[in-house]
Parts: sequence; structure tokens; C-alpha cells
Amino acid sequence: MPFRILVCDDEAMIRDALEEHLCSEGYEVALAVDGDQALRLIEEVQPDALILDLNMPRVDGLTVLRSLREKGVTLPSIVITARPGFEGAVDAIKLGAEGYLQKPFDLREVSHQLSKFFERRRLQTEVSYLRDRASSGYERLIGTSPAMKRLFETLARLERVDSPTVLLIGESGTGKDLIAEAIHRRGPRKDKPFMQIDCAAMPETLIESELFGHEKGSFTDARAMKRGLFEVADGGVIFLDEIAEMPIGTQSKLLRALENRRFRRIGALVDIPLTAAVIAATNKDLKAAVAAGTFREDLFFRLNVVPIEIPPLRRRPEDVEPIALALLERAGRDLGRKTAGIDRDALDAMRAYAWPGNGRELRNVIERVVILKTDDHPIRREDLPEEIRVHRTTRGGSPYVLLPEGIDLAAVERGFVEQALARCAGNQTQAARLLGISRFALRHRIDRYALHEYVGGRLAAVNDGP
Repeated sequence: MPFRILVCDDEAMIRDALEEHLCSEGYEVALAVDGDQALRLIEEVQPDALILDLNMPRVDGLTVLRSLREKGVTLPSIVITARPGFEGAVDAIKLGAEGYLQKPFDLREVSHQLSKFFERRRLQTEVSYLRDRASSGYERLIGTSPAMKRLFETLARLERVDSPTVLLIGESGTGKDLIAEAIHRRGPRKDKPFMQIDCAAMPETLIESELFGHEKGSFTDARAMKRGLFEVADGGVIFLDEIAEMPIGTQSKLLRALENRRFRRIGALVDIPLTAAVIAATNKDLKAAVAAGTFREDLFFRLNVVPIEIPPLRRRPEDVEPIALALLERAGRDLGRKTAGIDRDALDAMRAYAWPGNGRELRNVIERVVILKTDDHPIRREDLPEEIRVHRTTRGGSPYVLLPEGIDLAAVERGFVEQALARCAGNQTQAARLLGISRFALRHRIDRYALHEYVGGRLAAVNDGP
């Protein structure tokens, strides 16, 4: 979602110039003509940053900043003024402003200051989450997206209970093993063993022996007694990866062990108490497997006590950058190669890519680039595999062609807004979703192009005067 900027200046020419420039940079823009309107809009539209003229009639810029401080509102602000000297700027900075421009100013400097604001905020947010996870045992799990925040909240709640079974559901490469380890490391069983087995990698006879153990002579190759993982775990956690691939016969024995909290070694006559907790993981739809007869329904219900869904990388593109940078740092360290980061164009391509292999595929791509790279420059788009390079979403890669004679961009935008409103029968929420913009941004365009007939009357425009 684009950042939203509130521009407050009593000069229409300044407002219009800033609006046009910031919109061309991809920001959403709301306009206010004085401080009184700015204070109202800050509550209504909740901007991400404020560009504020200090010298305005009625309510001036310093009064706005003073009011925000009194209300405890933290809002990155750039103050602008036509007066020479720094007296007003010093007062504004004391009240929390982070940037200062004197008229006339270069619009590129506005963009530069905003970029610094948002980059600093991103880094602060990321550091905060990384610090929290480092102190909570989740430092290997990277992501600040809403989906990952919800996952961390679920894991934090799980720390306070000792659930006998947890089911991790996620596509291949989403880090189910890391999450299983984190649950163990932060849970009440952290001082007990953590045992792991890949159910897809073993035949039925071997997997039963691995899980439950066997007595000497219980089958041809059983030359000595062997303790199984459930026994070795001894009050700890056993992680059953790819549980959907477990043979149906072994599923029955696992179900009995979980229900009775007891099991037997193969060939034994005596039960052994089951003291370990079980974390199972799958990249399959277990309900579909139940319907197909390849997975026991009663075992599914037994395992599904605490289901945790792990979102794929394509549903959280904002996490691609921090994950890629962490993987790059690790790859450089492990391979003994100097790394210099990843440039914006390459990151754009990586965010646009669907990552069917999720984090595992991203790790492989980063390692491949580090191994093959022959210079010390940041990773560029051309360093990436072809299937990632072709997903151009920014500079130079648009699927649209600009005609030699040019176009009327405003007319094109107006036409698309009209079509969306007509198709959605004036429903602004649906039309905004169709256009890929916020409802606030749609309202702004409806007023700009006088399209109120499509929504049954004039809207309350955010940039109307008081």
C-alpha cells in the first residue's frame, strides 16, 4: 500500500506542485489549506507523513506541531517556509519536525527527505521485531508482514501452554522445521530433547522402528534392541515432518500411542509411557487426503488440536527484502565472499516473483548469485535467474507501450476510474479494489475528475477548504 502524505500550505501553486510530484512518485496525497484543516485531516486520513507550511493564516504550522505533541501524535514532518533565517525551523524541530525546506525548494529534495523518513521507519520496525524475536527464540524466523506478525502472536500464546500436539500447515520451503524448533526452544519442554523424522523418507518397516524402537530378534535385521524416537525424546518434542506421507499402518499405531499416551517397541510385550509432545507438519491438504483414503480421519482430528498455518512467501512480498538480506549476509559469511547488498531494481523483481519454492528457493537463488558473482557491486536484476528477471514491475519494464505522439494521462486515468465505478454500480470500496488503490485515493480522483454522478452525489473531498 502506498504511503499517504498530507500537504498543508495556503498557496495553491505549492499544493498543486507537491501533489503532482508526489503522486508521480507513487504516494497518495491529501491537501489542506491551513492548519485547522490539517489537524482535522490528520485524524480522518491518518497520513504517514506531513509537509507543513509554517506561515499560514488562522492556524499556522507551529500551532499544528504543538497540537500534535500535546496529543501524543508522532508524525514525520517536513516544514517549509518563505521567510529567511532558521528561527522558525529551530522552533519546529524542537516540536518534532524532522525536515526543513526554504521556498523556493527543489521537489527532489522533498522526495529525498520522505525516502529517508520511511527507510528509517522500516529499519526501526524491523530492528524492533528482530530484537523481540531474538529475545524470544524466534530470531531465525524473519518477517514483519501482518501475516508473520499474526504467526508470531500465535507462537507467543503457545509458549504458555503445553499442548501435546501441534499441526504446522504450509507449502514446501516455508520454514516449518524452523517453527517447530522455535516452539520447542521457547516452550515448557525446552530443556528436553528435540527429535525430528521425515516421514516421506522411510519405508513403513523402518519408520515404525525409528519411532517406536524394536526388541532384539523382532525382525530379520534386529540384531540388538533399539530405543525409538518417542522413547529417546523422554519428555521433549518429536517433530514428524511430512506427516501426510506416513504409511497408513504406521498412522494407526501413531494414533493409538497419542490416544493412550503409551506405545510398545516392535516385538515387545510391555508398554512404555509416551511423555513426548508431537509437532506434525504437512504441505498437503490433510482433509483432501482423508477424503482420498490416504490419511486417517481420526488421526487428523487428533493432530489438529492446535493448527498453525504458515503463509507462503507470495502472500507476504514485503518480507522478501529482509529475508533476502539476511540470507545474503549468511551466504557471504559461509562462502567467504564479500557482499554489498541488493539494489532496488533487483528487489523489485524479487518482490514481484511468486517464489513457488518459498524461502528455500530464495535461499538457493541468493547462494547461487553469491557463488557466481564476479564483482563487488550490489546484486542487480541481471544477476538473478531469468524467471525472476522477467517479472518487471518498475522502471523500464512496464507492459504498457507509450505511443510516439504521447497520451493524455489524466484522460486515461479518468477513463479507468469511470469504468471501475460503472462496473461496480458506484460502490467505491469495490471500485477501489478493482483499481488497486485505497478508497481514500479513489475519493480524491472522483473529486478531481468530477465523477460524482457515478456515486449518486458529491463526496466530501479531503482537499476541500473549510
